[in-house]
Amino acid sequence: MNCTDNKIIIAIDGFSSSGKSTMAKELAKRIGYRYIDSGAMYRAVTLYALEHDMILADGSVDVESLVAALGDINIDFLPCADGQHTLLNGRDVEKEIRTLRVSSSVSPVAVIPAVRHALVAKQQAFGDGRGIVMDGRDIGTTVFPDAELKIYVNAPAETRAHRRWLELQEKGDTTTTYEQVLENVVSRDHIDMTREESPLRRADDAIDLDNTEMTIDEQNEWLLNQFNRALTGKK
Repeated sequence: MNCTDNKIIIAIDGFSSSGKSTMAKELAKRIGYRYIDSGAMYRAVTLYALEHDMILADGSVDVESLVAALGDINIDFLPCADGQHTLLNGRDVEKEIRTLRVSSSVSPVAVIPAVRHALVAKQQAFGDGRGIVMDGRDIGTTVFPDAELKIYVNAPAETRAHRRWLELQEKGDTTTTYEQVLENVVSRDHIDMTREESPLRRADDAIDLDNTEMTIDEQNEWLLNQFNRALTGKK
């Protein structure tokens, strides 16, 4: 029997700042799987575009230039004590991709079909060995439609914005206001759900999780239970 036969693919989708990355990272750590933050990949491409003047003053993207540069963009992940860091062409950009500057520009980049096709192919390659936990917007619908466990996470925009604002505060960003974060969250929700290429939607076989009233520990235990059920069903 192949050593990957008993490993499964776990797809966690949901709105921005819904807590899916936090729970996905913790689950991967507890069960010894690899964690991939697909959203970080889109953020890394966005950072590249910003640094190469491919995002214009009006917020639009120089699509032709960015698509032409996709072959020069390499994204990988480095395991660290605090989880993992995103590497853009070998450079650790984990802090940079979490800024509001990148958050405000990532949705226009993420809707570009060529960008999505390139990153989906990379994400699927990460899953070749199975034993992976990946979170994003289209993991259970586009990247891994046959994943053994699919979770769809949701919470009100106000709750998600408050979580994101607190996270920024903890990281030393004292200038970004809650109102700015909320505006960004609402805008990203709209773009994610209405884009033509792989819009955010719940997979038919996904398990719903509204974590509005849950603590981090509670949602982590809930997800671990779902994993154990999925693994039992696979045997």
